Amino acid sequence: MSSPTMPDARARAGGREWAGLAVLALPTLLLAIDNSVLFLALPELSTDLRPTATQELWIMDSYGFLVAGFLLTMGGLGDRIGRRRLLLGGAAAFGAASVLAAYSTSAEMLIAARALLGIAGSTLMPSALALISTMFRDPRQRSLAVGVFVSCFMGGAALGPVVGGLLLDHFWWGSVFLLGVPVMVLLFVAGPVLLPAHRGSGSGRLDLPSVGLSLAAVLPVVYGLKELAGQGPWWRALLVAAAGAGFAAAFVRRQRRLADPLLDLRLFGRPAFRAALGILLCGMVLQGGLYLVMSQYLQLVEGLSPLRAGLWLVSPALALVVGSLLSPLLARRLRPATVIGAGLAVSAAGFAVLGLAGSDAGLPVLVTAMAVGFFGGAPIGALGIDLVVGSAPPEKAGSASSVAETSGELGVALGVATLGSVAGAVYRAQVVVPPATPGEAADAVSATLAGAVTAAERLPAGLASEVLETARSAFTTGLSVVAVVSAGIAAVLAVLAGTTLRRVRSGVRQEP
Repeated sequence: MSSPTMPDARARAGGREWAGLAVLALPTLLLAIDNSVLFLALPELSTDLRPTATQELWIMDSYGFLVAGFLLTMGGLGDRIGRRRLLLGGAAAFGAASVLAAYSTSAEMLIAARALLGIAGSTLMPSALALISTMFRDPRQRSLAVGVFVSCFMGGAALGPVVGGLLLDHFWWGSVFLLGVPVMVLLFVAGPVLLPAHRGSGSGRLDLPSVGLSLAAVLPVVYGLKELAGQGPWWRALLVAAAGAGFAAAFVRRQRRLADPLLDLRLFGRPAFRAALGILLCGMVLQGGLYLVMSQYLQLVEGLSPLRAGLWLVSPALALVVGSLLSPLLARRLRPATVIGAGLAVSAAGFAVLGLAGSDAGLPVLVTAMAVGFFGGAPIGALGIDLVVGSAPPEKAGSASSVAETSGELGVALGVATLGSVAGAVYRAQVVVPPATPGEAADAVSATLAGAVTAAERLPAGLASEVLETARSAFTTGLSVVAVVSAGIAAVLAVLAGTTLRRVRSGVRQEP
């Protein structure tokens, strides 16, 4: 059953709240930039610190792992001690860890700094979303505020390659981390003035076994999915992910027994919460998987540098920004189910064009088709997160926000693993290794496109050209298959959104 929440003049946000939103949006923009610039800094960083292959992976992944692992804990902690207090503490820690990362003198020091950045970063998103739900009580304003917040994250992804390229052209690799310092200082100074000191009804005490179980559940699942995408031993990846699923079951059992759980499972009794969360997870699968495969296509098939590839990917990211800002405005006149479902139909059409056009259509056509697909998927993020946070009671906004963010992290990891594995499987089935290729090089060519590109550098010119032609053709076929599969998933999600969210209206709080 649902009952409308009638906004009144006192509930409407004013200038202070919108200024507070700007303060909250800046760290979000920074987090997205910080996520993408490291890819550009990696070659220079590797030359300076000389990490091993394993250390290089941990430099890249430790941040994301710990962000995903601590989101549930930080969402529950914010509900207990106060969202503003947690946000400001996390901002201070993030700024300090950024300096530590920028001036790291060894690979081990940088890994530790990245881990600290991940833990600090996990405080920012759920705290910010929970504060938005507190500051913007009017449903229409809240929906627009969430759309602005989400669009800043997407905008950061678009700006990352540009900002990173400019910094690396003029400064050393550590400069990409120092971006966080002035932003976090601004948040620390302006936050106490513009943000409310609001917290939920929690006791202020965290159940430490629940924290341990949440980490033991999320981290192995994310690690296992990344291992699957990285062509590691599939049995080991599945075993690790299964262990995480077992800990997740234990986490759920413990939450049911606690009077003040880390995650209130009653949230999942709300139909809008469940439906929006599931669609959000699946939407992130499409975005994460396609972004990975398209990035590889631009660099390894088209032969673009990381910076130029990043610039080509600006348009899909900007399409997400525009769609995220437009979605809450459309939802004022149409039901969220209509906006999300219609957007997913557009997304399916864009991905279908991407899959059927082929490389002969030219790079502008392929990138435009991807941008159309991402534009159609934008309402999932903007309205989906708003539905998740808005369907929870205000005192549980931190927990609801952390669940939405965890769902997004898992969705991206799942997309990288599943759609990346689809592209890899098609590549291995399609690639034809020239008979003259030496044994070790032949193995590399038959495994991955990256291996083929590396092997071609050590082969005679004629044979190298033949190897690259067959490898790039096979990978292009893999991209086409992934895009067509994504179009099918988007079409199914459009139908699900239209059915599962059909009773949800903007400005209505869903009851369990």
